[in-house]
Amino acid sequence: CLKAAQELLDAAGEDAKQVAEEVDAKETEELRAALGAAAGTGGRLPRGTAGAMKELQDRQKRRSTRTQRDSLDLALIDLMSFYRDVLALQLGSRVALANADVRAAVERIASGTKPEQTLRRIESVIACRQALDRNVAPLLAVESMTMALRAG
Repeated sequence: CLKAAQELLDAAGEDAKQVAEEVDAKETEELRAALGAAAGTGGRLPRGTAGAMKELQDRQKRRSTRTQRDSLDLALIDLMSFYRDVLALQLGSRVALANADVRAAVERIASGTKPEQTLRRIESVIACRQALDRNVAPLLAVESMTMALRAG
């Protein structure tokens, strides 16, 4: 469970990193050019401009954190939709599955567990999302959720 939690966070972090690298580099170079320290000019920033660079770096760090949390939240929503499909099968509903591409896994879990367990699992995913909204450390929130998912 703990390994799965770490892997989920690592995947969200990698997604955020990929999104941020190109944008951050472009923004940094544009600010350096605006401040008169573009590539090819020696690269030194004029006096009194370090604060502007620091502000940009802080903004980029906040955006990276937000992107990582958004990526993690998207994964949690996908997980919740998976358990929604499991519950739909367990209750005999004829609604279309949102995760038809993994129908075999949905059917396997639906047949091997009870609806009460599935509801508890959905509630643990919701609790994780709420914890993340309250700025609980992501690893702690996801570890708690994975343990609850395992317990059923």
